[in-house]
Amino acid sequence: MSFEVKELFKKYGNKVVVDHLSFSMPSPGVYALLGTNGAGKTTSIRMMLGMLAKDGGTVMWNDKPLSIDTCNVGYLAEERGLYPKATLMDQLMYFAELRGVSRDVAKQRITYWAERLEATEYLFPPKTAGKAVKPKVADQLSKGNQQKIQLMVSLLSDPELLILDEPLSGLDPVNADLFKGIIREEVEKGKYLIMSSHQMATIEEFCTDLTILDRSKVVLQGNLAEIKKGYGRIHLFVKAEQELKSYMEAAEVEILSQVGFSYQCKVTGEEHANRLLKALVADNVTLIAFELREPSLHEIFVEKVGETHEE
Repeated sequence: MSFEVKELFKKYGNKVVVDHLSFSMPSPGVYALLGTNGAGKTTSIRMMLGMLAKDGGTVMWNDKPLSIDTCNVGYLAEERGLYPKATLMDQLMYFAELRGVSRDVAKQRITYWAERLEATEYLFPPKTAGKAVKPKVADQLSKGNQQKIQLMVSLLSDPELLILDEPLSGLDPVNADLFKGIIREEVEKGKYLIMSSHQMATIEEFCTDLTILDRSKVVLQGNLAEIKKGYGRIHLFVKAEQELKSYMEAAEVEILSQVGFSYQCKVTGEEHANRLLKALVADNVTLIAFELREPSLHEIFVEKVGETHEE
């Protein structure tokens, strides 16, 4: 199986909102679609799913145009889409039916995901004093618990391709870890996932390849490991028990930020960092940490997007 986007294009009037986006997933895994607010991520996703008409380009699954007839797709939208006054169970059964899932299978999957997402009490409320409790409706749930129900909706058809737009938005750390566990399980099952998020650390946990969009255009694309390798180990973290600014200045090391005696710095490479280390060791400076690393995705994102905004 494979997923491919070719020359995807969209404009409103004279304003281009997606400018010839292309990428491919020849094998299962997680592909990240990143960008600033208004960069064109959600518009791209909606065109991929056929929810929004394309002005150009193609979206292919196994060399055929992507549709519900050619691919079993699950979609978690950034905007929440539950009916506020309908019971949760009725909604889940309705969405399962729309995807062609039989009632018996739907009930089994709802039970499984309710337990997996720790949402059983909302879908199968226990009796109180021997009396049945009224079923929950969507607007009785917190934003995070509504997010759990929407993730269930996206998983009910056991999709081959799963598109997650800001999946961790509004979640506390406990539920965020719960969602991450489920994402890992879907990857292990050999699923294709496209994830859009502003949480760069989370993207770094999962994705192998990515595209960064800014103002409709692709500003960076490729394999994340190769991109980071291309930058080299130029980010240095130093922590000591004393002030180190004079040493940094003497070694011409750029200080990006400082908290107490902890420094985030930028160097030209390993030789540059070693010059600083030798000076510190020669003066018997007590070091708690001295770590030279590749840039994080967050740092790469800020650099690439910042470049376009400075033009």
